[in-house]
Amino acid sequence: MTDADPPVELDLELVKRVQRGDSAAFDLLVRKYQHRILALIGRYVHDWSECQDVAQDTFMRAYRAIGSFRGDAQFYTWLHRIAVNTAKNHLVAHNRRPPTDDVDASDAEQYDSGARLRDTDTPERELMRQQLEQAVMRAVQALPEELRAAITLREVEGLSYEEIAARMGCPIGTVRSRIFRARDAIDAELRPLLETDSATRERAR
Repeated sequence: MTDADPPVELDLELVKRVQRGDSAAFDLLVRKYQHRILALIGRYVHDWSECQDVAQDTFMRAYRAIGSFRGDAQFYTWLHRIAVNTAKNHLVAHNRRPPTDDVDASDAEQYDSGARLRDTDTPERELMRQQLEQAVMRAVQALPEELRAAITLREVEGLSYEEIAARMGCPIGTVRSRIFRARDAIDAELRPLLETDSATRERAR
């Protein structure tokens, strides 16, 4: 592998490492795509804490199923489909109807440089995606160390509350409190963007 290798080949190499039992390689894939997946799920699930849960569920499903990934499609295309299906299942489970203007998972093949849908994504949605990613990064970076560590262990590494408590050396109740406070801080950063996006869509109907 060289620095000149395209991202698709780098993704495939990471997937192969995961399939050989290297869980750290999956952490790299999570870090690479977590903000894009959060932004995608945000098109379906507007509550930030729910969005976080659906994103975590998406990556856990992907991790469990990665043994079946053969590289017939790009990794992000495959992950995109899992995220869309997980978000839709979440809405149905909560007696909510999925939006009718969602991005078809098959269209993910058309991502330009792995970031933009040529035909179905509008400049406005691309801008919103970028703003969401930046807002998440700002919010996480601004968290106190103990909150940032707790939310990272939960959302990125997928650890249980019990495992986080053991890792951080504190009671489970403290872990829950830290994750709640971290999500609340991130939610406060994202809420204005999500509310603006929701109002824009409503006016466009």
